Amino acid sequence: MFTFLLVVHAIIAALLVTVILMQRSEGGGLTTGGSPSGLMSARGAADFLTRSTAILAGLFIAMSILLAVLAATRHDAIDTSLARPTAPAVAPAAPTAPADAGAPANLAAPAPAENGAVPIAR
Repeated sequence: MFTFLLVVHAIIAALLVTVILMQRSEGGGLTTGGSPSGLMSARGAADFLTRSTAILAGLFIAMSILLAVLAATRHDAIDTSLARPTAPAVAPAAPTAPADAGAPANLAAPAPAENGAVPIAR
């Protein structure tokens, strides 16, 4: 239903633009102007276009409000087809106490050499 109303709204908008452009303005409109010998006189055409503009504008505003209410009350799920899968969060490991309380925790103890001597740090 929402899509149907959206299409009707677009048609009303197109008609409203057309009727507004057909009206004669001070600089001249898209129409060539009415002649008294035609089906409608210039005055009759102006009255018809003015009424048409008012009716279409009212319909456009009513449809805009209706579509806004319908869009706000829709409870569709968000499309997640393009979402990246997320890895489950891993809990950080608990900190361990250093073996030697006097040594800083970020320094590793030097490994003894094969002969039992401790290498000298350069």
